[in-house]
Amino acid sequence: MIVDDDRNTVKLLQTLLELDGFEVLIAPRGADVIPTAEQNPPDIFLMDYHLADMDGVDIIRLLRAHVIFAKSPIIMTSGLDVSDEAMEAGANKFLIKPFEPGDLPALFGSLLEAKD
Repeated sequence: MIVDDDRNTVKLLQTLLELDGFEVLIAPRGADVIPTAEQNPPDIFLMDYHLADMDGVDIIRLLRAHVIFAKSPIIMTSGLDVSDEAMEAGANKFLIKPFEPGDLPALFGSLLEAKD
């Protein structure tokens, strides 16, 4: 699941991930994450720090408190170095923007393997 309110970023990431065989869910607002994920639980979350309605760290805390998503891999992204805050909230990985989107499939694979 891509959690980001920047449509251009979402479209680029969605296209690249789908080309690599991933099924992509999108949540453009923090309030959309839990309801969307409950309907179709994602294997991994790629979450931006800054969203229009809440910040990604708060969403990570909500996900970690939810029994279904407590152990789901979460990658937080931001143009600011908020890695300490992201990791303390429960992120598995932090990527500073700009990052190389082509590296995501391998990163997803390693986090999903570690989950099992």
